[in-house]
Amino acid sequence: MEIFMKESYFMGIDTGTNSSKGVLINSHGEIIAEHKTEHAMTNPAPGHYEHDADKDWWGDLCIISNALIEKSKVSPSDIKAIGTSALGADCLPVDDQCRPLRKAILYGIDARATDEIEHLTEVYGEEQIRQWYGRPLCSSDVMPKILWIKNKEPDIYAKTHKFLTGSSFIAAKLTGNYVVDRFLGLASFNPLYFNDGTPNPETCLPICRPDQLAEVKEANDIAGYVTETASKETGLAVGTPVIVGTDDSGAEAISTGVVAPGKMMIQFGSSIYMILGTKELVDDERLWREEFIVPGLCDISAGTNAAGSLTKWYRNTIFPDALELEQNGGPDAYITMMQDLDKIPVGSDGLITLPYFAGERTPINDPLARGILFGLTLAHTRQHMYRSALESVAYSVNQQLKIMLEHDVPIDQIFAVGGGVKNDLWMQIVADVTGKEISTPAITVGASFGDALMAASGIKYSGFESFDKLTDFIKPGKTYHPNKENHEAYKKYQNIYDSLYPATVNLMHCLSD
Repeated sequence: MEIFMKESYFMGIDTGTNSSKGVLINSHGEIIAEHKTEHAMTNPAPGHYEHDADKDWWGDLCIISNALIEKSKVSPSDIKAIGTSALGADCLPVDDQCRPLRKAILYGIDARATDEIEHLTEVYGEEQIRQWYGRPLCSSDVMPKILWIKNKEPDIYAKTHKFLTGSSFIAAKLTGNYVVDRFLGLASFNPLYFNDGTPNPETCLPICRPDQLAEVKEANDIAGYVTETASKETGLAVGTPVIVGTDDSGAEAISTGVVAPGKMMIQFGSSIYMILGTKELVDDERLWREEFIVPGLCDISAGTNAAGSLTKWYRNTIFPDALELEQNGGPDAYITMMQDLDKIPVGSDGLITLPYFAGERTPINDPLARGILFGLTLAHTRQHMYRSALESVAYSVNQQLKIMLEHDVPIDQIFAVGGGVKNDLWMQIVADVTGKEISTPAITVGASFGDALMAASGIKYSGFESFDKLTDFIKPGKTYHPNKENHEAYKKYQNIYDSLYPATVNLMHCLSD
């Protein structure tokens, strides 16, 4: 008599800037079901970017979880674990019932805490800051954001039980436990924790109480188990293991095999996030570094604020006819926008964009930076402008790659991920500008796939026991090879791009005075 083993499944759900995505995979790493839902980022004041945590984070997770179960027809009892990720260094104050006390302050794109950054730098001194961070304080750090709440919203601060990230909030809603992974906790909340993950009372003193911080665990540790309340809202079985989870970029890096030095991910989402695995911490004040999710592995990371958010701005503002056509049953607006872009020469006929439409993180760390269209003539069209925008993101990526290579770190493999990889011309431009091969994974759902893989590893399911083993489920898709002639031609425009910000920064800041 033949005995059939019952299949096991693992769920991964990722919450991003403009949408949330989820997958259900089986024990072979195959995707059984997918679902996506969108939400909106609000911009209530200049430099302020927020999400409604209950609606955008928890609401999306519930929608996606129920949809995955419905689409797959899988019994919730056969889903053996769930992993989640969310935007990185968010700051969300909650009360003792895990109810948000205000809208979540988003990651590095939110630049409201500039005064607090200046104050903390004065208090601690630039040298101490560099010892902690390897760079100056910036908008991607949570400490200044907590201090902003303390200074500007003292009533909310007084009621705050915990300061959470997106992934921490979701884990708490699922399990009732307040946890943050080591990757986010020790890097984004630096220096509020000791290296062993316990809160540092001395460094917390001017910022928050130690008990207002979540417990630090590894990303694929078990945070807890799905509660009855969470089960009713998500459709998951009571008692389903929930891993701690991490930020979206870290999870996406895992989904592309960043588990060893020399492996690199470039995430083309609303913004750009780059993660390169390194043997040890590399200090450069223009970039970031931290201990990565994988035990024993460090990384260099970098972030460009405008990528998908820039293409979306072009769609809504410069190509409204393409959007209207899509809404009336025509092709996707982004496909329409790409018409004839391949006929425009390298450098967009002398038009260069500085993509600082929402300030910039690395390498300039300037929330007051502004976007520029440089070189406009009467001969340029909106197609030139759009191609120049795509090229500008490639220039930014290359600018940061060059800084990384200054430290003699190997870059053996580059995987590009995120919604932007669907644009073949854009990926080819990135390959041409950087002079590097750019690969895309066969499975392009990104962070949610990494979440599901880590969920399986969290319960030590056979074949998923270690991060190294997870690479068995990661298959390469398409590879873009740089065109040597184009690469040489782009060097001229890269040099101009690199010079634009230093030449205009004082004028940019005058606009904010």
